[in-house]
Amino acid sequence: MTETLTDYKSTVFLPRTAFPMRGELPKREPEILRRWTEMDLWARLRAAAKGRKPFVLHDGPPYANGNLHIGHALNKIHKDVINRAQQMAGKDADYIPGWDCHGLPIEWKVEEKYRAKKLDKDQVPVLEFRKECREYAQHWLDVQAAEFQRLGVAGDWANRYATMDFASEAAIAGEIGKFLLNGALYRGLRPVMWSPVEKTALAEAEVEYHDKKDTAIYVRFPAAAAEGAFAGCAIVIWTTTPWTIPGNRGLAAGHELEYAIVTVDEVAEGSLAVPGERLIVGTELLEAFAKEVGITAHSVGERFKGTALEGQHFQHPLAKADAGFDFTVPVMLGEFVTMEAGTGIVHMAPGHGEDDFALCKANGIKVPETVGDDGTYYPSVPLFAGLHVYKAAGPVCDKLTEMGNLVHRNEFLHSYPHSWRSKAPLIYRATAQWFIRMDGEDRIREQALAALDETKFVPEIGRNRIRSMVETRPDWCISRQRAWGVPIAIFVDKRTHEPLRDEGVVERVVEIFTQEGADAWYARPASDFLGLDRNPDDYEQIFDVVDVWFESGSTHAFVLEARGMSWPADVYLEGSDQHRGWFQSSLLEAVGTRGRAPFKAIVTDGFVLDEQGRKMSKSLGNVTAPQEVNDKYGADILRLWVLNSDISEDLRIGPEILKQQAELYRRLRNSLRWILGSLDGFSEAERVAPENFPDLEKFLLHRLWELNGKLRTAVEGHDWTGVYPAIHHFCTTDLSAFYFDIRKDSLYCDAPSSHTRKSCRSFLDILFRCLTTWLAPALPFTAEEAWMARYGAEASVHLDALEDAPEAWANDALAEGFAQIRALRGDVTGAIEKMRVEKQIGSSLQAQAVLADGARTFGDEAFWAEICITSAAAFGEENKAGIAPGQKCERCWKVLPEVGDNAKHPTLCRRCCEAVEEIA
Repeated sequence: MTETLTDYKSTVFLPRTAFPMRGELPKREPEILRRWTEMDLWARLRAAAKGRKPFVLHDGPPYANGNLHIGHALNKIHKDVINRAQQMAGKDADYIPGWDCHGLPIEWKVEEKYRAKKLDKDQVPVLEFRKECREYAQHWLDVQAAEFQRLGVAGDWANRYATMDFASEAAIAGEIGKFLLNGALYRGLRPVMWSPVEKTALAEAEVEYHDKKDTAIYVRFPAAAAEGAFAGCAIVIWTTTPWTIPGNRGLAAGHELEYAIVTVDEVAEGSLAVPGERLIVGTELLEAFAKEVGITAHSVGERFKGTALEGQHFQHPLAKADAGFDFTVPVMLGEFVTMEAGTGIVHMAPGHGEDDFALCKANGIKVPETVGDDGTYYPSVPLFAGLHVYKAAGPVCDKLTEMGNLVHRNEFLHSYPHSWRSKAPLIYRATAQWFIRMDGEDRIREQALAALDETKFVPEIGRNRIRSMVETRPDWCISRQRAWGVPIAIFVDKRTHEPLRDEGVVERVVEIFTQEGADAWYARPASDFLGLDRNPDDYEQIFDVVDVWFESGSTHAFVLEARGMSWPADVYLEGSDQHRGWFQSSLLEAVGTRGRAPFKAIVTDGFVLDEQGRKMSKSLGNVTAPQEVNDKYGADILRLWVLNSDISEDLRIGPEILKQQAELYRRLRNSLRWILGSLDGFSEAERVAPENFPDLEKFLLHRLWELNGKLRTAVEGHDWTGVYPAIHHFCTTDLSAFYFDIRKDSLYCDAPSSHTRKSCRSFLDILFRCLTTWLAPALPFTAEEAWMARYGAEASVHLDALEDAPEAWANDALAEGFAQIRALRGDVTGAIEKMRVEKQIGSSLQAQAVLADGARTFGDEAFWAEICITSAAAFGEENKAGIAPGQKCERCWKVLPEVGDNAKHPTLCRRCCEAVEEIA
């Protein structure tokens, strides 16, 4: 008996595959990476795609500074999924990864070495300093390139781009030249966000906000005239920047806002308000003002609109403290004035605010030179010369108190702009900078807004974000006072103070930079660029460097155009913060030089937070590093996390979430393994055409058709939200818990000639190609491993196409029918589970399914026994289960009355007897 049993076991077609159950991704992924390098997969992909329609996802350059963080991983994985899918969908998806290499963060890191040695960076020869910056950037570029590739990101790594490449620096200088020659570039005195620590202007994208304790003050400006409606009054302002009071040159009121002359009757103890004085404040803010400064009783006199104040003059509040402030300031009308806080009157320091500057300039008021590049008052500033603005609140308040013009002061905490690199507070400071004009003849703003209207946004909300920023942004300040960057390689005529707009000079700059890089601007004499017909002594050579956002905004020119790639790019993809950064700088640069956007679509990611929704920080110990995930789980787990998330929203990651992703991955891998095992030995000779499949397989084809629709929509629309969760759900619910469970019996025990078994294996062949090619963009390592297990070590799934699902597979009626079948099956399996709990049976094969008579609509007893994984089925009054009659077949374990009928195989059922005979 034992010998017979052993023989029957050998006739069962159990799954067999070399594809292991355990992924061991940290070990296998590097091996697959080496294999891709050895087979030169990228070159083979490019050769295979030659002549196809190009697809270009232009890589926004990450900064070459430090190891990759989880945000980098999210960004590059998302890009890689899109690129791989487009390539497998029949496009030529060339991808050039790149890096941003210039700018403050690297300069700051190199400076740290000098600061540690008590040396001043300004004493180091500029070319030596730039060389150190270049070496620092190159080191981290190489580190990051290796880390990106470890994530499975495919691209032309051998021909990556970097903003510090000589060709890139030359192209950037050429793009500056375009704005110079078309007249959009000009030099002007404007307030810009300034870092006193780094001694440079900062772009908005280089600014971050932190809480800061500051001083808020109410200040009197006494009326200048001895006669008139406001004689004997004082206008009161409120400001949170006391250090700007020495730079005050005016006051602003609202056109239609209402103001009043208020007489102070009584004050609280300690109040700096004076009984009997008459103050001018906005009526809407009067009560809040009185309470804040300690006025306990007051009477309201004449009320008037802001227009009544226009042209009135008031004394500077420090006039009596020093002759340098002995002047009056006018009241002007400003649209920006509101009654939201303070007094409804705004003090104007034109050197320290955009609204201040614009209004004073419109009224012919000169901008005073108040604060130097290091944040200290110039020597010419009375009372406060040499004092740093960070420390000026106290001294300014002391002088205002001494003059009797401080009404109130208090300390408060608020969100304040800081440098993202030094973390130091910033100030607005008027300096001579280079700007690109947003309005005027070039109509850059107008064209940019029109270009945005033609751009696809994923998600759509991104359109409004960037549009509102472009609508309100001031002229683009592109100059920085730094050493490491591409110089604004232009000359200014010393006589006219106008920039030299000479096409020949621009061409020489580009030609020399192409050969020697931007260092040539510092190494060569000015005459090499000006040419023989100009005297260098007549010109000022500009050594400001260009804003790094201008550099990265120019990448479309030296990556796409210069390499003959498709322009504009199909997609720009970055984090949502780039609406004010790279997306916008690229838009403005391209519109200003080419009249249209350099992209057809903008796709944005959210930010990555920890499992509790907190921002990641080393101090909280909640940082998830991609390198650590690779080492513990493998890159495919990280990639699965990306694709299982709603990428357009903020994402969360942490130990528990990664464990969940690893479990989801295990289920996907097990599905692939079971399919591979069940396809062992499959040949074309047993293939059954899909139209001849049983209904169960046809239903699964319909499900593949549905999933294919989701996939194709994602490929076309660049929105992958929900695609891979749907594939995982299909594998778990439709395959593992339903189809595989049902078809195991036929696969393992049917004769090789069985139509059902051949149909199942034919379907599994289709399923394998669908699942593996569909998973390949997201899980490139696992898909490759599975493909090799089926087709051999020389094969690569990435050279294949996304498997398609023809329209003929769609069958809504069948799908609706199987929804009802599964509901009925659920009733039966529930009854079987109850019998198992009550120990009436041990396996569902010991049961008989009993279904309500209406179930005949879907199939006969044999169909329902197959669907419910029971040995038999019958029809009755309700859905339930009973004990199956008969004996257990030793080969398939079904309980059937026919077991024992065959004298040659007395322990087998009829089906197994036939199978054993056929195999023999």
